[in-house]
Amino acid sequence: MAAVAVATRWWLLLVLSAAEVGVARALQPPNILLLLMDDMGWGDLGVYGEPSRETPNLDRMAVEGMLFPNFYTANPLCSPSRAALLTGRLPIRSGFYTTNGHARNAYTPQEIVGGIPDSELLLPALLKGAGYASKIVGKWHLGHRPQFHPLKHGFDEWFGSPNCHFGPYDNKARPNIPVYRDQEMVGRFYEEFPINLKTGEANLTQIYLQEALEFIQRQQAAHRPFFLYWAVDATHAPVYASKPFLGTSQRGRYGDAIRELDDSVGRILRLLRDLSIAENTFVFFTSDNGAALISAPRQGGSNGPFLCGKQTTFEGGMREPAIAWWPGHIPAGQVSHQLGSIMDLFTTSLSLAGLEPPRDRAIDGLDLLPAMLQGRLTDRPIFYYRGNTLMAVTLGQYKAHFWTWTNSWEEFKQGIDFCPGQNVSGVTTHSQEEHTKLPLIFHLGRDPGERFPLSVASIEYLDALHRITPVVQQHQEALVPGQPQLNVCNRAVMPARRTSPVASSGTCPSPALESLASCPGPPDCCLRPTAAPELEATRLVFPPCSSYLMAASSRV
Repeated sequence: MAAVAVATRWWLLLVLSAAEVGVARALQPPNILLLLMDDMGWGDLGVYGEPSRETPNLDRMAVEGMLFPNFYTANPLCSPSRAALLTGRLPIRSGFYTTNGHARNAYTPQEIVGGIPDSELLLPALLKGAGYASKIVGKWHLGHRPQFHPLKHGFDEWFGSPNCHFGPYDNKARPNIPVYRDQEMVGRFYEEFPINLKTGEANLTQIYLQEALEFIQRQQAAHRPFFLYWAVDATHAPVYASKPFLGTSQRGRYGDAIRELDDSVGRILRLLRDLSIAENTFVFFTSDNGAALISAPRQGGSNGPFLCGKQTTFEGGMREPAIAWWPGHIPAGQVSHQLGSIMDLFTTSLSLAGLEPPRDRAIDGLDLLPAMLQGRLTDRPIFYYRGNTLMAVTLGQYKAHFWTWTNSWEEFKQGIDFCPGQNVSGVTTHSQEEHTKLPLIFHLGRDPGERFPLSVASIEYLDALHRITPVVQQHQEALVPGQPQLNVCNRAVMPARRTSPVASSGTCPSPALESLASCPGPPDCCLRPTAAPELEATRLVFPPCSSYLMAASSRV
């Protein structure tokens, strides 16, 4: 842990501001709040141009803080992007990918065997070195098994679930997804925590809000710096909102969920002001990946002018809304054109705490404080991974695609469309198209929708390719992938409330496991016919492979 030696620069900044915020408070590092939405698109906020203007609190947060229009996730799917946020590393480094197929998305359903490895150093564990109390509220999504839970990886408190609010299930072949307080299961979605799929009514956002407010008040009373990771999922299909917000949006039920989240963020920021800790609290708002257009318009959001959405490495799947807020430090009303990444929140948070990032591993996140406090921009690439494959890279205004595809023809014919109404010939392909020898290159300033690739014969194309090629080569030569965590599923690891497994219309080959080779399309949990030794003796009956196709849809 020598790599997290305490630095001094931000302590000096706080001491110099002691006259404004109080000497006692100046002697501790700033509180850190990371507000992570689920499947919220770049175009879902009024400040980003959403025409109904139903996000007054987030729009005000941007006016009082700094807007990042060029901010990216590290993966177009929830589990890998969350791993990237908390480790500061590309998901392929931490093992949050599958090798069961080329460029295949994967996440952590209930039956996943893997999860966040013990070898990864997560942000809350490192922040303990500066005396921070930490809590996660909401969706974890880095593994269901107890050894992968938040309190095993640095968090002091947890209220939420290891997964999204999928269901309801029959509690026989598959249990409803559990909700935890710390290490204790306190209920399950659709049972103790009801969600009415017909009306969309659920009180989860209000519960998550109260958990956040109570934690802030407790830590302020204890004069202890805190890290709060508020990872709510109301905008993930099936979207939900509490009764006072249902039917209030011009955008339907998805808009109702947005309005309630906006109201919740307003209440959190208001509490910080009421407690006189706003100037000692850094807040960052963003999303885990782009809006799930497959669920739109009723259950999904908007990616603004960008192409496609969640599960793709086009801009709509990777570019996120992002707002930084730190009164008295971040100049109000500013727009930063820094290329930012969700992984930067790891490094920036450590810098705020006066800590250095670990030096025994590759860290992909940048410290954004120079951009936020001084307006200083750093030239850096953004790498777009889908599963185990580098699909594209952005450097400056230029984006080069090495592989393109949306989803398979088989899925598309079933009505599964990641890019509805956005067909771009030769770009939004339904087969995996390789462009590694002559990448498709777009100028994102002139063409944010990725509709008009540069001519390969143009000087502009050759200049851009000349800049991008060595950056990609250096990255790939130095890359050491982690052991893949998302290859194997086994229902024996699901959080139990289960009678004997129920037979379905088919059984799967190999003891307790289903092989990818027998499945016709992308499964929601990529499997191989091998398992952890302690699981191999279990014989369970699985549904047919067709039931695993839904991960390419809004189920993830």
